[in-house]
Amino acid sequence: MQERLRRKLRAGGALALSMLLLACAEPAPVLQQVAKPQARPAAKPPSPAVVAKPTSQKSAMLRSYLHQVEKAQLSQDLLRQDGGGDDTPFTSEMLVRNFEQIALYNEYDGNFSGHGGASPLRRWEGPVHMQIIFGDSIPPSQRRSDTTNIKAFARRLARVTGHPISTTGTPNFIVVVASEDDRVDALTHAAEKVAGVSPSSLRAMRNMRRDTYCAVAAYAAGDNPNVYTAAVAVIRSENPGLLRLSCIHEELAQGLGLANDSPAARPSIFNDDDEFALLTKHDELLLKMLYDKRLRPGMTAEQVNPITRIIARELTDGPV
Repeated sequence: MQERLRRKLRAGGALALSMLLLACAEPAPVLQQVAKPQARPAAKPPSPAVVAKPTSQKSAMLRSYLHQVEKAQLSQDLLRQDGGGDDTPFTSEMLVRNFEQIALYNEYDGNFSGHGGASPLRRWEGPVHMQIIFGDSIPPSQRRSDTTNIKAFARRLARVTGHPISTTGTPNFIVVVASEDDRVDALTHAAEKVAGVSPSSLRAMRNMRRDTYCAVAAYAAGDNPNVYTAAVAVIRSENPGLLRLSCIHEELAQGLGLANDSPAARPSIFNDDDEFALLTKHDELLLKMLYDKRLRPGMTAEQVNPITRIIARELTDGPV
C-alpha cells in the first residue's frame, strides 16, 4: 500500500514537473511601451482681486450730498417704484401728446445746459450692444449689483421695444459708472471703444454740474443723421442705490431715442419732478411707439402725429 502511494506521489510529481516545463517553454511576453508620464502644466494664477481705489474728499462730499437728496425725496413720497396706479390714469390722447414732447424734442443743447429744440424722430436701426465701464474707485459689491441691474434692464428694453438690445457683442452703447475721481479716465476709455465718439464730444460729461446725477449722449455717425449708431451714458457712482438705479432706467431709455422730459408726462420717469424712479407702464408704451415699424427715423411731428394716434389707441383701451 505504501508502494502504491509512493507511485502516485511520483506520478503527481512528474505531472507537476511536466506542467512546469510547459510553462517554461511558453514564449516570453512582449513588453508594451508605456508613455512617459508628462508633467502637468502649471495652473494659471487666479486673476487679481479688484481692489477699489480710495476716493477723494470731493467724491466723499458729493456722496454725502446725494444721499441727503435721496433721503429728502423719499420723505416727500417721490422716487416711486410702483409704476403708477389708480392715482395716475392716462388716455391714448395723453400718450400721443407725451410722445410728441418726449421723442420729438431735445432736453438739452450740445453742452447739456440750455434747452434743446424740436427734433425729427430719432432711434436705433441696428442692434444695440451695451457694455459697462467702471471707474477704478468702484468697489466689487457695487460692480456686481450695477452689472446685474444694467443687464436686467437691457433685457427689459429689448422685450418692450422688440429691438435687438444686449450686453454682448462689439459695444456701441457704453454705460460708464464712475466717481468724481475717475470719470474723466473712464470716459476717455469709452471714446476709444466706440466708433463715432471722440473725447471732445464728451467734454460736457467730463464737467458735469453737481446737481447732474447722470447723463447720456447719443450719436448718429452713419449716412442718416436721424439713426443712432453710438451712445455713451454716465452715472455718478456716488449716487445711493435707488438714485443710481433710477439713472440706469432713465439714461438707457433716453439713449434709445426718448430724448426729452415733459412736466405733463405722468406716470413717467421722463419728468423732472422725480415722482417716479423707475420705468413705468406709460413709459413702456412710449418705447413701443418709438420702435413701431410704422414710424421711420427722420419723420417730423406733423408726419408722426396721425400714426401715433392709431398706435396709441391700439395700445390702450380707454384710460389706463
